[in-house]
Amino acid sequence: MQTFATQGIHLPALGFGTFAMQGAECQSAVESALALGYRHIDTAEMYGNEQAVGAAIAASGIKREDIHLTTKVWHDHLTRDGIRRAFDTSLARLGLDHVDLYLVHWPAPAMNLAEIFETLMRLREEGRTRAIGVANFTLPLLRQAVEDIRAPIACNQVEYHVLLDQSPVLNYLQSKSIPLVAYCPLAKGQLAERPELLAIARKHQATPAQVALRWLLDQMGVAAIPKARHPERQAANLAALQLSLDADDRRAIAALPKDLRYVNPAFAPAWD
Repeated sequence: MQTFATQGIHLPALGFGTFAMQGAECQSAVESALALGYRHIDTAEMYGNEQAVGAAIAASGIKREDIHLTTKVWHDHLTRDGIRRAFDTSLARLGLDHVDLYLVHWPAPAMNLAEIFETLMRLREEGRTRAIGVANFTLPLLRQAVEDIRAPIACNQVEYHVLLDQSPVLNYLQSKSIPLVAYCPLAKGQLAERPELLAIARKHQATPAQVALRWLLDQMGVAAIPKARHPERQAANLAALQLSLDADDRRAIAALPKDLRYVNPAFAPAWD
């Protein structure tokens, strides 16, 4: 598994997302993912599944240092005290003494970025998180964090897939050697409806999901965290690592629409 060295951690390129999975279902899914070879697990306080994720890690028998774990602070906790309370609660739910990466889940309109990163950096200095980062940050927010505040951001996690262009954000992150972590990399299950992807998949005896994941992972500095409840789908996503796309495949994917955003809550920032 390729990893990205970023701010003192090694981030596996293909991870396992847990959004919308809770309780026993989540624990079982994470346990099977770890058994199959995933070593990058993504959760968040908002998902309501940190306890299940922690239980799965404990049950796996895998050394803690061999698992990369990301969790996130929700946008209504972005004050000095709010972040600390949220972080303490997340650690308690996970049953761990540290996480590998702690992200700002969404920006908030009135947030104080300097205070936020000061608090996150203090958590890192205390050894409670090995690295810090952001999610759903636009290009102006990234520039403010990286250039003005000089925050040691280990990644920006954003929606990214074959049907959504993220070139401005990706180009900026690449210029700063900061990985982009693609969530919703399978476009909410919409890929099988695209004949162009079906044709590429048939050509390689693969699935449209595998084609879409390989396209993401072929890009410099891009990781992906697909979600899959069942071991068969989890294994199929891992098998995308064995796929090779050619120039014709990439041209066909480049011609797909690139304006389909599936995650756009009312509190999202202005994307353009």
